[in-house]
Amino acid sequence: MKTLLFTSILLVLTTSHTTVDIGYKVGDMAGDFKLKNVDGKMVSLADDKKAKGFIVIFTCNHCPFSQAYEQRIIDLHKKFASKGYPVIAINPNDAQREPEDSYEKMKERAKDKKYPFVYLHDETQQVAKMYGAARTPHVFLLQKIKGQNKVVYIGAIDDNSEEPTQVKERYVEMAIQAINAGKPVVKPTTKAIGCTIKWKKN
Repeated sequence: MKTLLFTSILLVLTTSHTTVDIGYKVGDMAGDFKLKNVDGKMVSLADDKKAKGFIVIFTCNHCPFSQAYEQRIIDLHKKFASKGYPVIAINPNDAQREPEDSYEKMKERAKDKKYPFVYLHDETQQVAKMYGAARTPHVFLLQKIKGQNKVVYIGAIDDNSEEPTQVKERYVEMAIQAINAGKPVVKPTTKAIGCTIKWKKN
């Protein structure tokens, strides 16, 4: 009985540990996806043949952190899309748990805020799970290498979620500048600061 109990506890611990560790790490090749944009069209990374990479950001409507970073996300796209690194914004939240993050509300916010980037609906949450996203916002910077998308940075947009004027380190910008210069990313991972993703209840 004791052996059986120990085995059961070990199995639970092992399973829990595995669950925490799912998702991409820096250096992995990220998989593509096909998600619906707020304009109704399906979008995948492969659609953009000219891109040098992608600033994939899991974000949403309701989260105060996502709202605080909203203009900075817009600015990232305006600054880097023309240089080959467009923003791919993805909302992974369950609308049943957070109605403000429904597809209809996404369309409203994108129109109201004049998003210059795609805003995709991860309705099944499979893409967020594949990437290992945990918060909103959560950034995965991808560099296109021989047709594949290598993860070169994971984490926050910068070092100050509360006050844009007090930002000292712009992590995403620093990472893009480094890979464009053929140099290693100094800080390839940082802690994503934001609301936890609202996962579907089983």
